[in-house]
Amino acid sequence: MEFKNPLQEDIHFRVLDLLRRNPDMTQRRLAAELGVSAGKVNYLLAALIAKGYIKIDAFRRGRGKLGKVAYLLTRKGLQNRLALTRTYLDRKTREYEMLRAEIEALRSELAKSGPATEKVTIKGNGTTSRR
Repeated sequence: MEFKNPLQEDIHFRVLDLLRRNPDMTQRRLAAELGVSAGKVNYLLAALIAKGYIKIDAFRRGRGKLGKVAYLLTRKGLQNRLALTRTYLDRKTREYEMLRAEIEALRSELAKSGPATEKVTIKGNGTTSRR
């Protein structure tokens, strides 16, 4: 599955991963884990169900009343989660390498500049003075 937006890809990956580990997770708890609204979770789940990545298994409490709901990953959902895992890992590895190179460049710059010679003082009124 190819997403145009890496953030959308990440959230689908996280939803599938959370549900794989805990199929009876409530929408409210899923929203808290993801840091999104319950409405967004409902939308995400509906999209994943429509794509055939998850299915709902509802348990009856008795007398026709629905009780707990479990969100189960389908075979297609498991395959998609693996593809998303590869993509996620590749992207995060590239981000890590870029960040590591930036940190090394900054350390090198600091090492070349020597000790700081200018002192900056922040005054109580929010202004600064340099010496």
